Amino acid sequence: MANTPKYKRVLLKLSGEALADGADGILNFDFIASVAQTLKKCVDAGVQIGVIVGAGNIWRGRQGGSMDRVRADSMGMLATAINALALQDTFIQAGLDTKVMTAVEMEAFADKYVTRDAVKALEEGKVVIFGCGLGAPYFSTDTAAVLRAAEIGADAVLMAKNIDGVYSADPRIDPGAVRYDEITYKDVLKKELKALDLTATTFCMDNDIRCYAFELKDPMNIYRVIMGEKIGTELHR
Repeated sequence: MANTPKYKRVLLKLSGEALADGADGILNFDFIASVAQTLKKCVDAGVQIGVIVGAGNIWRGRQGGSMDRVRADSMGMLATAINALALQDTFIQAGLDTKVMTAVEMEAFADKYVTRDAVKALEEGKVVIFGCGLGAPYFSTDTAAVLRAAEIGADAVLMAKNIDGVYSADPRIDPGAVRYDEITYKDVLKKELKALDLTATTFCMDNDIRCYAFELKDPMNIYRVIMGEKIGTELHR
């Protein structure tokens, strides 16, 4: 493994389901603490880190059944804010200076997202957690992650999920599924793979954003990718 980071500024997407990690409740704080320690190692190496967190551990719009889609997605945005505050608390305990910024105004709990303020905080060594997705219904946190990455000038997007890369099919269902070491966004679209949602995939292709999909089960995978180690799947134009 290299001694210097390959990427100086990254946008880390954390799956809400992965943060639950088998806990009886919605969050496994011991696991989150291990994520925090890994991020501390990255920051100490000079890496600037923005974080987008999902909310699959709390709420998914499809759980609402016949619920109005806009209202269901609003609940999802609020759920990401809960996860963001939980991450902030754990990160601070690990010695990370951390700021939460939300796309929806909730000044009692977090700062309103403004790109220049986020970049300034990153340059000051703060970990910036982005909550509430894009603040609009119909857009996933995958799309929020790649858009925020473009806005803050991130070198790469790290998709830390509960699966160790991009596969030709769902490996939990199809034992013959093959994992890709790398793949272009064009092939992701052509093969209709479930790497990112369609909007996020197209955005990355159009804006030449590099992504890495890997398993969060071992939080040190975050550090390994930042240092240039080949794990998971690299997605590129």
